[in-house]
Amino acid sequence: MGLSGDTGGPVGFDLDMTLINSRPAILASFAGVGRDTGTAIDLDAVDRRLGIKLDDELAYWFPPDEIDAAASLYRRHYLRLAGQMTTVLPGAHEALAAVRAVGQRVVVITAKHSVSAEPSLRAVGLSVDELFTMVHGPEKAAVLRRVGAMAYVGDTPPDMAAAVQAGVWAVGVTTGSFSGEDLAGAGAEVVLGSLEGFPDWYRSV
Repeated sequence: MGLSGDTGGPVGFDLDMTLINSRPAILASFAGVGRDTGTAIDLDAVDRRLGIKLDDELAYWFPPDEIDAAASLYRRHYLRLAGQMTTVLPGAHEALAAVRAVGQRVVVITAKHSVSAEPSLRAVGLSVDELFTMVHGPEKAAVLRRVGAMAYVGDTPPDMAAAVQAGVWAVGVTTGSFSGEDLAGAGAEVVLGSLEGFPDWYRSV
């Protein structure tokens, strides 16, 4: 039976590589941090972990007492690059419209800092009803429960695990660094090649 009126609850979405292609800006920003600090940062390794908190990624490359400074450098680069290097992923606008068409709210739940998340959304013309930042893994599950979400859409295994933990639909998209098998193995009940498939799935629930 399809969703109608105010039934179902809000839908949560991850941001990076779910709604937006932020990979070029993220990797360019890490490259900038590497140049600024003389640190050899393996961008392929960063790419494989896309979706974790910035400080957690920086911990792979810097000692604890240097992470705050490295994070400030990163955000300086990212804010300069996000507007020109961020693009919207296929189906993102339509996915958000499908949720709003039945009177539900769009909630973005991301590990990104608000300083970076809000410019990224503006760069691609996406608006959301609520934005939760600096949350990852089980922290996302807590937010999903708090807002009464009916589903969480993301591109990483931790996203799927968070949805499962929160008891909501786990909807995976393979637009990030992980395969459909990776997402299904983490609990995805639905795996889409992109958000272009989301409206049809959503209307069918």
